[in-house]
Amino acid sequence: MTEDIQDLVIAGSGVAGLSAAVYAARADFVPLVLEGDEPGGQLTLTTDVENYLGFPEGVGGMELIQRGKEQAEQFGAEFQHGSIESAEFDGQPLKLSLSTGESLRTRALIVATGASARWVGAEAEDELMGYGLSTCATCDGAFHRGDDVLVVGGGDSAMEEALFLARFADTVTVVHRRDELRASEIMADRARDHGGVEFAWNTELLAIDGSQEEGVTGATLVSHPDGYPTEKYEAGEDVEIEELDVGGVFYAIGHEPNTDFLRDTPVDLDDDGYVQTSTAGDTWATTATAADGVFAAGDVMDREYQQAVTAAGMGSMAALDVEEWLESAEAASTDSTGTIPTEADD
Repeated sequence: MTEDIQDLVIAGSGVAGLSAAVYAARADFVPLVLEGDEPGGQLTLTTDVENYLGFPEGVGGMELIQRGKEQAEQFGAEFQHGSIESAEFDGQPLKLSLSTGESLRTRALIVATGASARWVGAEAEDELMGYGLSTCATCDGAFHRGDDVLVVGGGDSAMEEALFLARFADTVTVVHRRDELRASEIMADRARDHGGVEFAWNTELLAIDGSQEEGVTGATLVSHPDGYPTEKYEAGEDVEIEELDVGGVFYAIGHEPNTDFLRDTPVDLDDDGYVQTSTAGDTWATTATAADGVFAAGDVMDREYQQAVTAAGMGSMAALDVEEWLESAEAASTDSTGTIPTEADD
């Protein structure tokens, strides 16, 4: 018996994937959404979203995701647990091997698997992520007006986060495990010259204090004059321990795009693993990748903005691009009698 062939599979159930599912379902493609290992993506770690259009009072991250899923299901999208472990894009249909052991075949694929923020490993970070601990200053900075906050990191992202937070917070302290920054000179100078940004050199975050009811209330730092103090602390060397009262902690040590399953495929990835998409006539960006029938949307291909609203926009773009591509592919495959090949002909 011939295995069914999907018109469209969407890998990822965050904002980008759900937006793509809504658009594709309304176009009568019955998309199959693979929810992944962490259904809903990064937004489910955010307690309050105040900058998403249409919610003047704000909305919980989990609620926004659930509403998006219900909306997609209403138009006919289907959902399935599992993630893609490997893929073959050497012809039609595309072949996907899932973490569940199942295999799928599809004419088109939208990769919306997102990017996972790197975590420090500090005590209580699992409990407090989204409750005063954040990986996105532009998302959550406004909640910390008048607070003392920490930014963990030493690259350009950390400097950008610190400078943004300085608009709201009383004090911003950049916690860095070495005595020099990885950031570009211009970004480092901007942060060092800003009166509201301080630096804790050769220092790392050991623990975060607080609760989901109260939010973050403090942090424990470890420092050593030679840097990398956590290693020395765990080795039993003499280090300095300091406890601070802070109202927020922001991780800014980068993201890891969830693209391992694409590494042996024709899809182009940049040096950090983000999907590279094409342009149309060198005039505007599309969501198409180098692999025919494969498209990408959201944080998996966007290393700059990484906002819910931009991910939603790119999800809709991907669905529209897929619709056009499927229609073109269908027209091209129609034989001289005007009939379309059946699945058995593939």
